[in-house]
Amino acid sequence: MPAYDAFLLLSFGGPEGPGDVMPFLENVTRGRGVPRERLAAVAEHYYAAGGISPINAQCRQLLAAAGEAFAAAGLDLPLYWGNRNWHPFLQDTVRQLAADGARRVIAFATSAYSSYSACRQYLDDIDAAVAAVGPGAPRIDKIRPYFNHPGFIEPFAASTEAALATLPADVRDGARLVFTAHSIPLAMAAASGSAAAGTARPGTAGGRYAAELAEAAALVCERTRGGSLARDLVYQSRSGPPGQPWLEPDVCDHLRTLAKDGVPGVVVVPVGFVTDHMEVAHDLDVEAAQTAASLGLPFARAAAPGSSARFARMVCELVRERMTGTEPVALGGLGPAPVPCPADCCRYARPARPA
Repeated sequence: MPAYDAFLLLSFGGPEGPGDVMPFLENVTRGRGVPRERLAAVAEHYYAAGGISPINAQCRQLLAAAGEAFAAAGLDLPLYWGNRNWHPFLQDTVRQLAADGARRVIAFATSAYSSYSACRQYLDDIDAAVAAVGPGAPRIDKIRPYFNHPGFIEPFAASTEAALATLPADVRDGARLVFTAHSIPLAMAAASGSAAAGTARPGTAGGRYAAELAEAAALVCERTRGGSLARDLVYQSRSGPPGQPWLEPDVCDHLRTLAKDGVPGVVVVPVGFVTDHMEVAHDLDVEAAQTAASLGLPFARAAAPGSSARFARMVCELVRERMTGTEPVALGGLGPAPVPCPADCCRYARPARPA
């Protein structure tokens, strides 16, 4: 089994002041031909929050909690942090790891699922950073997707119960659990997984990404009110061109349908996310909450698990699993994601932009 020199927290990144917002968004969308006016509209979401994304603070909290969990478990690994789109950039962190003498690193990404954007792109980012640093760069092994690990499911169940308790007492027993995840293009969803990844192979509707989301939602629901509440899986944060098909339904459209159908209240559970970052804070806490209010639909939102002690312990457990070769822990029927990811896993070529 591999002996690791360091632990790397790998995340998306986010602005930490108004001056960071547009450069950050330009990094996120580089090469995709996103119109400047679209970036300006998204920037307003950040400016409304002081130009600061919650994600970097949450990464710092997770690093601190993971460090405590490592110490308690006797894991002596220095902790590093690198982002895809903002400081500290992954390439800079890999350069620091090399300077510090690290030869083999275990990486944990703040994304629990299989798809190009949720997993494969992080692997590609690692490869690019290692290549840029050169011969002295360490080897970096990414921890498997953990959508069905107890340390991901249990905090969601607890926060869902807590959110339910904030609804009016007379609607709780009939409330609907609305599980949300980031929408992705249908072509990307269909490419998620591989023949080696079990059920939900490429070419099937939604691919492994949708199958994993459905399983995680079912696992959380089973642990909330004894599984007595109805649930739905919907999507949010669509950002592609209008003519490109993405996973649906949209969360706000679905809330309108539920209100029309007489559902007495909803708890929105951001099961596709690890932390309460900007897309959760704006798309759910602002847009979805305002939609529900306009419909007279009682609304509550469950917290993502990334700041919980159980989630931090899960990080430690996943590191130990990789270090010792112990049997992977996974709930439900899909089983653990393969380690390492197959070479063809979640490959996706973005369509060419119109000339």
